[in-house]
Amino acid sequence: MQTFRNPLKADGPDPWLVYHAGYYYLSTTSAVDIRMRKARRLADLSSAPDTIIWRDPTPDRCCDIWAPEYYLLPDANGAPRWYLYYTASDGIEDRNHRLHIAESEGTDPMGPYTYKARLETDPANAYYAIDGSVLRKADGSLYLAWAGHPGHVLFLASLSDPWTIVGERVYLPAAGFGCSEVREGPVFLQRNGKIFLVYSACDTGKPDYQMGMLVADEGSDVLDPKSWTQVPAPVFARADANGVFGPGHNHFFTSPDGT
Repeated sequence: MQTFRNPLKADGPDPWLVYHAGYYYLSTTSAVDIRMRKARRLADLSSAPDTIIWRDPTPDRCCDIWAPEYYLLPDANGAPRWYLYYTASDGIEDRNHRLHIAESEGTDPMGPYTYKARLETDPANAYYAIDGSVLRKADGSLYLAWAGHPGHVLFLASLSDPWTIVGERVYLPAAGFGCSEVREGPVFLQRNGKIFLVYSACDTGKPDYQMGMLVADEGSDVLDPKSWTQVPAPVFARADANGVFGPGHNHFFTSPDGT
């Protein structure tokens, strides 16, 4: 049996990992830019070098770059491109965080990338928005989930293409299991006709940071909050006996054979 030792990256908040064309690609929050590791085997990610794939000196999105996620999606002409979603601000005030997207020139997750757009999560660009995550349903329709203000809660909206939100955002109620501070870090998992939305709750600096889950049917109207059912207990939470504290903002990925 082949084994590997955790962690795959000692300092790696907000991990995002995909398997593509024979390689694993891993990114985490570095705050100053976006970096990616590439390896044939999961175990080799621990020693793989970090390559800077995105940096942007533009003043309103230069700093505090968080939570990169990347998806292979069709561009305006139907050609596959990697779309790099990330959160950035001006480095002056946390409330100035917004969601941005860069587009790859080809089908290499490591780019190169060019800046595409700021995602307009509200018409007046008034509200803080972080942790953008994409849902692509079986019918090809696209949606964006994120954590935003007011309230630092979960929102969901429809996308007409990877960089354009259409229609109004929808608030998705989500349990905090005793924590009232935040709901953030939404990610999707799709299996067996179900859509699972896993999110983080509580404050990131507390050992009670934990992950809850909402569930909807694949064929449902995901923009209707009534389509989502709350799982009554956290799916990942602190386990003092095992020395595990504050699990949060994750990603799901498949093995090379897709299982």
